[in-house]
Amino acid sequence: MVRIVSLVAFLAAWFLLASLGGDPTVLPSPLDLVRPFLQEAGSGELFEHMSATILRVIAAFSIAMAAGFGLGLIMGTYPIIDRWLDPWLVVFLNLPALVLIVLCYLWIGLTDVAAVAAVALNKIPGVATVIREGARALDPDLKAMARVYRVRRTTFLHHFVLPQLAPYIAGAARSGLAVIWKVVLVVEFLGRSNGIGFQIHLYFQLFDVTMVLVYSLSFIVFMLAVEWLLVQPAESRVRAWRQA
Repeated sequence: MVRIVSLVAFLAAWFLLASLGGDPTVLPSPLDLVRPFLQEAGSGELFEHMSATILRVIAAFSIAMAAGFGLGLIMGTYPIIDRWLDPWLVVFLNLPALVLIVLCYLWIGLTDVAAVAAVALNKIPGVATVIREGARALDPDLKAMARVYRVRRTTFLHHFVLPQLAPYIAGAARSGLAVIWKVVLVVEFLGRSNGIGFQIHLYFQLFDVTMVLVYSLSFIVFMLAVEWLLVQPAESRVRAWRQA
């Protein structure tokens, strides 16, 4: 109910600002977006571009989580490796996303491989940093017990390490997803021929505020649904053992 009231308040404020402005070419009201949205959805163009963006988000997110988890776990477990790789991690954490995007396009070309690589490279350091802190916080007594009972590495990782890292993985996934889809739009804006970012770029050149809002809000609504229906319930489940 709180979320619904908050969204209703947001729409009311939007209606008020649109009516005060009185110029739909500058700020259209939510009702002004209904017809162009239905036209884009009916033609299939909206879903075509949205599906392209979603595939890039999934690919970049999967690569960033897998690589960041492995890197963070190694750095948090082995202090020597952490000392060697920490300067690299700091450099990539502070490297602007725009620089990575431009370099990947220059080195690889204006391809989906370059787009996904740029987004993944932008997020891997953040995931690794979160997982590294979780690896440093692992209970040493459980590790000693596993050594005494000669627990296999796969069993130790599955039953001892992953449950302790689950809150950190969930936090990294939630923040990573929130950042990745925004960077994907920038990547599409700069160098792709389809996707939500490409459409925003197209209508930006035409100074069409209505269509920019149609495509932007369509994808924002989709990502909010993912957040509320998938990410938040998953995060609640992995944190439930702390409240038991």
